[in-house]
Amino acid sequence: MKQQDALPDFPKTGFLRQSEIIPSPIPFSPATLWRKVKDGTFPAPVKLSERVTAWRVEDIRAWMQSFSHDGG
Repeated sequence: MKQQDALPDFPKTGFLRQSEIIPSPIPFSPATLWRKVKDGTFPAPVKLSERVTAWRVEDIRAWMQSFSHDGG
């Protein structure tokens, strides 16, 4: 019933790679995702190593929940 419970099966904490968030549950193309990161409308990722970039689960949850509070 809580909005948080309706979110995808993400761990409570940790990191998610791009392939784990698009195209589902985030319905963006990779180009749109990075455009939104650049313009500040999507959370910035964290560079975990030279070749690994990921997003904090908490940031993705907060971003998704912001839509449920704004108009849903």
